Amino acid sequence: MVESALTKIAVISDSHDNLVNIYRALSFIKKQKIKTIIHCGDVCAPAVLEEIAKKFKGKIHLVFGNVDGDQKMMKAVATKFKNIIIHGQTGQLEFGGRTVVFTHYPWLAQKLAQSQKYDALFYGHDHRVWEKKIGKTVLRNPGTLAGLFARATFAIYDPKTDKAELILLERI
Repeated sequence: MVESALTKIAVISDSHDNLVNIYRALSFIKKQKIKTIIHCGDVCAPAVLEEIAKKFKGKIHLVFGNVDGDQKMMKAVATKFKNIIIHGQTGQLEFGGRTVVFTHYPWLAQKLAQSQKYDALFYGHDHRVWEKKIGKTVLRNPGTLAGLFARATFAIYDPKTDKAELILLERI
């Protein structure tokens, strides 16, 4: 799927139904005039996905995580809100010639990075902020938006420069 390369992208993961943190992050994302969110899984409840879609009018690209239990209902929410695109276990987007792939699982991220087909790769699951280069591919974990077992974080990715800025929720 080809997206516009003119804007930065918000990358979030592991929001775990924490609406307070989700609303705070969405407010910041809107102020930055960001039009696309990549969510690397573990939204958790379909009602929370619906809240995100109501509060953010741009595109929301989502892959499922291990605690996204009611995937059938989440797909129903995506049908109701046309700004949600569910990709399943992995998603792939192109921004101005830069190929970005995302998943929930670190083991799958490592495998995808080794293929050398992607410029940027985002993943979640372990709630640990991480950045590592494997060949031409940069793997990044934006951490946990919920703030479970770590500080609440997310990332802003600029496809023009292939750089990501880590945002600490407590500082916005």
